[in-house]
Amino acid sequence: MANKKERTFVIIKPDGVQRSLIGDIIKRIERTGLKLVALKLVIPTEDQCWKHYNKDDAWFELKGAKMVDSRKAAGLSADKPAIEYGKDIVRLLVKFMTSGPVVAMIWQGNESAGIVKKIVGGTEPMTSDVGTIRGDLTIDSYDLAGGDERAVRNLVHCSDKPEEAEREIKIWFKEEEIIKYRLINEEILYDVNLDGILE
Repeated sequence: MANKKERTFVIIKPDGVQRSLIGDIIKRIERTGLKLVALKLVIPTEDQCWKHYNKDDAWFELKGAKMVDSRKAAGLSADKPAIEYGKDIVRLLVKFMTSGPVVAMIWQGNESAGIVKKIVGGTEPMTSDVGTIRGDLTIDSYDLAGGDERAVRNLVHCSDKPEEAEREIKIWFKEEEIIKYRLINEEILYDVNLDGILE
């Protein structure tokens, strides 16, 4: 069932802010017709970031086991338990996200989570499609980030699905910070008969 008021959560990460891409990123989302209902410039806390990434021991173990296998295949040592390598992934993300200001936003409209995810592109910039934010505006890769032992600098976080967006929104925004208003564009996007266009 279509939901004209579906909300999604987006963060322009520290690299996007530092590279002065805030306007370009917002423009790409805004021109789809989605409505911006909340926006703020903040420096995230470690606690916020750990809650945001929301990973459990099973996830840490799974990701860590893959890292152990990759390290061994590359002839590197794997000197700690797999779960710690898994936690290192989030530790690097937290370190990156708390390194400077980010722009947190909520966008609203039909299929907002899917539309924003399509515009943002895949998580690795090097393999992200041309035409996406990550594919067009940055050159990072998993290999480069892994070699430098840091998080991938991919400019933007966006929620995978509406349920995840609602969980994330509560971490970053109070309900009173979300503005409810009418946008004239919505008349074109959602008025079935385009009533009132002709004089």
